[in-house]
Amino acid sequence: MNLSLSAAYPHLVDKKLLLAFSGGVDSSALFFLLQEAGLRADLAIVDYGLREQSKDEVAYAKDLTKEYNCICHIAKAPHFDSNFEANARTFRYEFFENLIEEHKYDVLLTAHQLNDQLEWFLMRLTKGAGVCELIGLEFFTQKENYQIIRPLLEFSKKDLQDYLNIHKYRYFIDESNIDESYERNYFRKYYSDSLIDKYKDGIRRSFKYIRDDISVLKYGFEEVFAYKDLRVIKLHDIRLKVKAVDLALKELGYLLSSAQREEIEKNDNLVIGGLWAIGLSGSRLYIAPYHKTVLPKEFKEIYRLANIPPLIRGYLYMENLDKIVE
Repeated sequence: MNLSLSAAYPHLVDKKLLLAFSGGVDSSALFFLLQEAGLRADLAIVDYGLREQSKDEVAYAKDLTKEYNCICHIAKAPHFDSNFEANARTFRYEFFENLIEEHKYDVLLTAHQLNDQLEWFLMRLTKGAGVCELIGLEFFTQKENYQIIRPLLEFSKKDLQDYLNIHKYRYFIDESNIDESYERNYFRKYYSDSLIDKYKDGIRRSFKYIRDDISVLKYGFEEVFAYKDLRVIKLHDIRLKVKAVDLALKELGYLLSSAQREEIEKNDNLVIGGLWAIGLSGSRLYIAPYHKTVLPKEFKEIYRLANIPPLIRGYLYMENLDKIVE
C-alpha cells in the first residue's frame, strides 16, 4: 500500500499541530509522513519511567525536533500503583490538553492504526457492545477547542513498519507490548495481529462500512449544546437514548459497562458511576458531571422554568450557566 496523508491533508493545512509521540513504529511513521507532506508538528512524549529504553525514546524525540525545527514537550508520569492503562491514559491526555490550551494547538494527531482498531473491536465485542461502541476510533473527533485526527487508521502495523524500514527511519520496539497482563496485548498476540496479516483488506473495508452505518444511525439524534463536560442532545428517536449517552460519554473519556447501559435504558434520570448525571426532559437529553449542590431558590426556579432535569442542575450552577440555559 502506498502510504500518504492524502485523506487527512486538507484538515491539516494551516493548522497548528501537536503529535502524540512515543518513538514506536506508529508515531515515528506518522512523524515522517507529516514531513513528507510538508507539515510541521510539535511532539508530546510521556516518560512513564518503567523501562530503561524510555530515556532513549525521549532523547530520540529531542533529536528529531532539533533536526526538523519543531518543539518537543516532555512529561514525566508519576508511579501508578494500580490500573496502569487507565491512569496512564488519563495522565497522557491531561498533558496533551494542557499543552493544547497553553500553546493554542488546533489539532492533536495520534498514530492509532488498523491493528489498534481491530484490538478495540475485539475487546468490546467480548464485553457486549453495540455498533457505535465497536468502532471505537474515528478519523476525526471534535473537542471543545481542538480536533483529534487519526490519519493512520487504514494502515496496518506492518504497512508502517515496512515504510520505516524501506526509508531507513529509526524507531523503537516497546518490549512492554508483549506483556500479556495488559488486556490489549493479549488480544494483539492471539487475535488481532494474525487476523490483520491474513484478512487486512477485508477488515479495512468492514470498518469503512461500519462507519458509514454509524453515520446513518446518528441521524436519530444531534448535539445541540456543548460546554466543557456538559452535553445537550436532541433525540429524534427516543429509542436511541442509550446510544447517544454512550457516544457522548466515550467522547468525554468514560466507557459504559453493559450493566450501566441497561440502567440508562430503564431510567430517564440517574447518576452513573457516581460521576455522571444523565437527565431526559422531553426530547432533550442532558449529560454532565454530577454535583450534589444545595441551590439557592432563585436558581431552582430558573432551572425549573427551563425544564432542566434536577440531577443536571448542580453542574449548571457550579459553572454559572443560568444565562446560557434560559
